[in-house]
Amino acid sequence: MHPQLEPFAREALALVPTGADVVDAHTHLGKDEDGSSLSVKRLLAQLDEAGVHRCCVFPLHDPERHPAYRVPNDRVLEWAAASEGRLVPFCRLDPADGAIAEAERCLARGARGIKLHPREQAFVFGRDETDAILALGAEARVPVLVHAGRGMAPIADALSRAALRHPDLLLILAHGGIADQGVFTSILAEHPGVLYDTSIFSPLDVLELLARVPVERVVFGSDPPYGHPILALFTILRTAAAAGIGDHAVRRMLGGTVAAALEGRHPAPADGAARGRTIAMWGSLARINTYCAMAMGAIRVGARAAAREQVDLAIAACRDPDPGPAAGALERARPALEAASAGLEDEDSGPAPLRLVYAVMVLAATEPVEPPN
Repeated sequence: MHPQLEPFAREALALVPTGADVVDAHTHLGKDEDGSSLSVKRLLAQLDEAGVHRCCVFPLHDPERHPAYRVPNDRVLEWAAASEGRLVPFCRLDPADGAIAEAERCLARGARGIKLHPREQAFVFGRDETDAILALGAEARVPVLVHAGRGMAPIADALSRAALRHPDLLLILAHGGIADQGVFTSILAEHPGVLYDTSIFSPLDVLELLARVPVERVVFGSDPPYGHPILALFTILRTAAAAGIGDHAVRRMLGGTVAAALEGRHPAPADGAARGRTIAMWGSLARINTYCAMAMGAIRVGARAAAREQVDLAIAACRDPDPGPAAGALERARPALEAASAGLEDEDSGPAPLRLVYAVMVLAATEPVEPPN
């Protein structure tokens, strides 16, 4: 871990309520066609770093996925069997490639859930083959986790109608449902088994999710190798604190709710959204949040020089002679941003610049706001 990330990691671990059983609802293993990969050893090391006891795990978009994801599914099942309970296997399915037979085979071998990725597998909901998968998940009482993040056309209407046909379904909308979050949270408000995982890059998306659904419907997710468990933990706990969510509810978000889903149980009765629909941010921190978001986008597409320009603007925003209540956050942000700026000049810096920028973005979006004098 980069030294400038350590303060954020320490804060995340300090915010975990006593007695919390942390379960990550969204992780991957194996190889992806985009060049990403993650080994069991590396995933377990990341989980240990974040104090995560168990995780739901499924294959990436593996080059060896044909036929029917059989090969990568078998790898995940074998890795999970050797993990002493830390890895909870989900089978990944392609609705156009023997999905029902593969799901039944994997469930018989110990799979505890199903993963669907409508972007990578290029399918839509509302057809017989996808409805059959949801029906099977409902009948087997296993969660069905669906990619509902970036890169998607609006999917909420068809998927929501399909989910409502299956009231026993345990549906996890990955990435906070940001592909269509407002529609999902409205149409599925009364479905008893819909959850949203927090594997989301923007803390503002998490804050808005907490304004749209009860905390009993929100579960921790980190999305490695694309996300990082300790930073995802920092995000969910900082946003929970900003929303005024108490320890009992935070324990559910961190693990209790998804643990129940893995046992085939619906979440606890909901009490309403945790916070209002407005988001308050101190001016200088709002600027830093914006610059960091722009820098992250540039880093992800390899535009390091453009990213460094945005990081340097965020550093400039930290140099504020009249910081007001943001003084502490600005003091924390500046060394992390300076390290990110330096790292962006070094082609061998790895993921550190992205992670540093992300941590500062979360800090800026969730710092408490006090009215000026």
